[in-house]
Parts: sequence; structure tokens; C-alpha cells
Amino acid sequence: MTSTELEIVALVFFVTCWLGYTRFAKGKAKTTNCIARCLHQHRIHWMNELMTRGVRVGDAAMLANLERNIAFFASSTLIVLAGVLTLFSQAEKLEEVIATIPYTAPPIHNVIQIKLAVLASIFVLAFFQFTWSMRQYGFLNVMIGAAPVDGSGKNQNLKDYARQMATVQDQAAHSYNYGLRSYYFSMAALCWFFHPFLFMFASIVVVYTLYMREFKSKAVIAITKGIQHLTAESDGDLLD
Repeated sequence: MTSTELEIVALVFFVTCWLGYTRFAKGKAKTTNCIARCLHQHRIHWMNELMTRGVRVGDAAMLANLERNIAFFASSTLIVLAGVLTLFSQAEKLEEVIATIPYTAPPIHNVIQIKLAVLASIFVLAFFQFTWSMRQYGFLNVMIGAAPVDGSGKNQNLKDYARQMATVQDQAAHSYNYGLRSYYFSMAALCWFFHPFLFMFASIVVVYTLYMREFKSKAVIAITKGIQHLTAESDGDLLD
């Protein structure tokens, strides 16, 4: 296998890992407790409780905090993207640096340009995800502002409205998660500059890390147990 063929295989493997894990995680979340599935339930509880509160300053503050986190990543992504684009004009110096690192594959000018383009594309995708997440949180704020107060907490129409608010918040969180996932895979893409085999190995490490954190972490266990407690509390209120 030539070096060019190996580079192509590594890129295809990387894309397969990214798209494959995204599809796997989305499907598994429908049947298995994970961060996405359990937080969706928390958001439904949150929006239901919000409907019963006349003063929603605390809720607005929590949403503002979430938006600040996303805004930080969106602005940081632009800075990183600017740095990557600057490297296009410094590709020769980059090749010289890579050539001095032991055990790295010999740099090829056109291939280095392609690698920089792939890395830039990853951060462009991340920026789109972060900004779409921010917009959806803005939509949620409008819905909260329009929501009337349900003092009894038993109005089914307003419960359905709360569920729709939770859905919008859920979609905003998904976009944020996809943006963060782009950052994870960009770490694997950096390894491509050193060697295609390291690139493929890093892709596997990223997939494993994401899986463990989204499905097997202590945070997932705690969030799952929290849902059980909230559900039991809600059932107790209905019985009363």
C-alpha cells in the first residue's frame, strides 16, 4: 500500500468512526439510559416546574449560564479556525517541523494542504452547531416568556406546552453536544499530521472516550437515579 493510499484509508476510517458513532449513539439513546436520554427527562421535569412558577428569574439565570458556555465555544472556534487558516500560508514551515519529529510519516505538500482543509472543515462544522444551539436557546427564551402561569400544575394543555419547550431545549443541547464532539474528533485529526496509523488509533480512542462518558460514566448513573427520584416524587404528588 502506497503512502497516498494509506492516507485515504485513514481519512475514510476517521469519517466512518465519526458518522458511525453518531448513528450508534442516537439509536442506543432510544433504548438505553445515557446522558442525552436522562437529561431529556430532566428537561421535561424542569419545564413542568417552570410552568407553576410566577417568578422565573432563576430559570432565566440558568439558561443564560448555558448560553454563555456555548458562546464561549463559538467564539473560541472562530479563533482556532483563524489559526488553522493561517497555517495554509505557512505550510512549508509546518512540513519542516513535522519532518523533524521522529517516527512521523514524510510530509507531502498536497497532503498537508488536504489535512489542513479537513481540520478547518471540522471547526466550521463545530461553529455551525454552536451558533444553531445558541439560536435555539433564544427560541426557548421566547417560549418561556410567552408561557402563562399554571398554579395548579394540572392543566394538560400547558403540560403539553412545557413538553414542547423541553423539546426545543433538548434540540439546543444536541447541537451543543455535536459541536463538542467535533472538538473531540479534531484532536484525532491533529494526529493525522504525524502518521495515518496514529490518526486511526486516535479515532478509536475518541470513540471509546465518548462512549464511556455518555453511557458508562458516574455522571450518567447519578443522572439516571435522579430521574427515578423525580418520577417517584411526581407519582406521589399525583396520588395525593
